[in-house]
Amino acid sequence: MIRLLAPLALGLGLAGCGLQPMYGGGGNGAVARGLGSVEVPAIEGQSGWLVRNALIDLLGAADGGAARYRLDVRLDDRLEGLGVLSDDTIGRERRTLRARYQLVDLADGEILVDATAGSDAGIDVVSSEYATIAAEQTALENLAREVASQITTRLALTLRAAK
Repeated sequence: MIRLLAPLALGLGLAGCGLQPMYGGGGNGAVARGLGSVEVPAIEGQSGWLVRNALIDLLGAADGGAARYRLDVRLDDRLEGLGVLSDDTIGRERRTLRARYQLVDLADGEILVDATAGSDAGIDVVSSEYATIAAEQTALENLAREVASQITTRLALTLRAAK
């Protein structure tokens, strides 16, 4: 009997705590619809192309649909040498990707979100130049996905509060 009542008691306890699912209603919920109505204009550079594609995937933005919001993004992509070896070559690099973004309501031009997101990655510089370039590219791709994820989460929280 206790085994049957325990899940019920846990369910009632969670219902009373005030937590609500972020994407309540699934793809038809207010947050999902709001994210899907965000237009993402082109962002400059290779890092911009990667971040924009990741944002479009995460937001679920429909091409050609009526946009209600515009997401303006400016990126700062840096690659710095960190560790200097005894032969005066760089042994480690740090790739940093930072984004400054604004969510603009197209109806009245009001800026709903003005924030930053960013991430960084360490890269070992090896004797093979090809391997180092491949590692730098992989780091950029991973950073673009991470920054897009941070932006999407912030937009979802904002749109959830506005519903």
